[in-house]
Amino acid sequence: MAETRYDTVVVDRFEDGVATVTINRPGKLNSFNEQMRRDFADVWSELRADASVGAIVLASAGDRAFSTGLDVTERADGNDSPWVRLDDPWGETEDPGRQLGPKSNEVWKPVIAAVRGMCAGGAFYWIGECDLVLATPGSTFFDPHVTYGMVAALEPISLSYRMPYAEVVRMAVMGLHERMSAETARSCGLVNEVVDDGVLLDRAHHLAARIATQPRAAVEGTVKALWRSRDLGREQAMAGALLYTQVGNPIGATGLDRAAAKVKDWELR
Repeated sequence: MAETRYDTVVVDRFEDGVATVTINRPGKLNSFNEQMRRDFADVWSELRADASVGAIVLASAGDRAFSTGLDVTERADGNDSPWVRLDDPWGETEDPGRQLGPKSNEVWKPVIAAVRGMCAGGAFYWIGECDLVLATPGSTFFDPHVTYGMVAALEPISLSYRMPYAEVVRMAVMGLHERMSAETARSCGLVNEVVDDGVLLDRAHHLAARIATQPRAAVEGTVKALWRSRDLGREQAMAGALLYTQVGNPIGATGLDRAAAKVKDWELR
């Protein structure tokens, strides 16, 4: 295992093709600040280009929170913050989380989120762009924006591509008055699996390692095709999908052994 440490993020690379990215501000409930935005831009750039990495686990330090979103204490104190205008009642001059998500940084390697504790507000910049989401039974999901007098827009719109509208709008308008449980999150599609706390990272790594055994071009092309299709109508999406298979389908490439690519061990969901 090789470890790379940034100011707010830790990256571990494993020999099985998995990289674990750990949000590392537990004393601030893993909230993000300007430094973390810069760190994640660097992390995603490096992992995107790293041919040894086939899948990524996104985790967090500590037990209390996966992330509670934007660090509002630093925002309030930092008059030179590049994403806030203090003379503007709406505040935002740019999307404060645009550097955080893997898809916003064109990372098409599958990313599996391992959620423990609170997942709130700006944390959905990550969750909305992960391919699989695992959570512990005690994890909770909520969006506090409206309770604090702020419009909830960026995060719930991102979640609307993972969850039914009725669940998204309920979370957005209930604010701090209600938290979604892990089981409810699983039932509405926000979470793929609810797993015991003690095996959360092991399970996430297991899934990532299985993904990483498969041809990288096929996996990344699949993720990119599916992600890009979400903004298109069905006919456009299907036409675009055909192009992805024509550009470079590894199964059809010279020299790939189909027998060697067969899965010899499988598991039931």
